[in-house]
Parts: sequence; structure tokens; C-alpha cells
Amino acid sequence: MKKLLIFDCDGVLVDSEIVANRVLAAHLSRHGYPVTVAECLSTFVGRTIPGVIKMVADAGVTLPDDFEATLREKDTEAFARELKPTPGMRAALERLHGSAMCVASSGSPDKIRRNLETTGLLKYFDLHLFSAHDVTHPKPAPDLFLMAADRMGTRPDCCTVIEDTALGVEGAKRAGMRVMGYTGGAHRVPADEKMLRAAGADLVFADMAQLPDLLRHSA
Repeated sequence: MKKLLIFDCDGVLVDSEIVANRVLAAHLSRHGYPVTVAECLSTFVGRTIPGVIKMVADAGVTLPDDFEATLREKDTEAFARELKPTPGMRAALERLHGSAMCVASSGSPDKIRRNLETTGLLKYFDLHLFSAHDVTHPKPAPDLFLMAADRMGTRPDCCTVIEDTALGVEGAKRAGMRVMGYTGGAHRVPADEKMLRAAGADLVFADMAQLPDLLRHSA
């Protein structure tokens, strides 16, 4: 059975979380839910937009029906100007060329593809892109990771997941997969290692350029 490497997208492949949460904080505040970028990062990172909308509704603020659509438009504009791969990612993917790899993200299918195209990373995944929009339960449920393994023809115990959020780590562990927590994105700080380990990460690292060596030495 082949081994499979599963990457989260936002905050792992692309350094998008600071940009996305700046846009989200402004959009939520504009619609009656005042929130800072830091609060968005601590509360919403790793969640789907419908999940964010539900959390806001549970707090007593009903967002307009077009909130998700208009947020995505603002995200697209900001990402086109600012989005970059996470530091060391392109070098890591070049070294991992030939390995079985895919993407499993809470983002919409269009967003995943567009962000990877913008940053020049799409070519490394041969369109093996899986979205939480295609499963019943998003992270921290295991559904997305199990779907990715099934579509890629690999058993869960042969998969290694690269995640930057506690929700993602928990979901991958519930799927029976090995998980490496990543703290090198612009939205993360070294202290986040404790959070990822508490969620179940088997290993935590901050330098994406070291990923190929970490995979080889910890296999």
C-alpha cells in the first residue's frame, strides 16, 4: 500500500491566514459583529465559512444571505495582490516530487484551486484537491481525510497529514492518520506548538524546507 502525504491548504501550502482573517474581521465588523484580526485567528481558523456564519448566528448576529459570496469576492481580491506560498514550501515540494500527495482543505473547491494557481503550487498536486464542502461533516470530523485517502487509493494508516490547526490535527487523528503540526505560517507563533501537540500532533515543526528530511527520518 502506497504512502500518501495530505496537505492542508490555508496556512500550510499558502500563507493565507493573516490575509483571510484581516478580510474576515473587517467583513464581520461591517455586518454587526465587531471582531479583531487576532480574535478571528483564535476563533475561526480551520473552520468553513458556513461554520463561521453559524457561530456568529449562535452569538446572536444574523449575517446577510450574501455574506459568504461577498466575503469570497473580497478574499479573491486580497489574495490576488498578496498571497504567497508558505516559506520553504516550493523547495519542499520540488524535493517531494514523485511522492503521492493531495490537498484536503476546509476551503471551497474553487478557492483551493485558485489559491494554488495564484502561488504556482497547483502543478504539484495533479488536481488531487479535496474540499470539506464535499463531505457531510467538516474538520474536526475525520470525513474529509477519509475521503481523500479513499479517493487516492490509500489506507488511513498509510497517510501523513500536514496541518496548522487544532481542528485539522484532531480530524486527521480521528481518521487514524499520522499528523505533523506546522507552525511556520505568518499567523502562527512558537507557542502554538503546545496547542497542536495537545490536539494530537505526532510531531511539530516550523521550517517547511525541512519537511522531506523529517518525513524520511520519522518514517
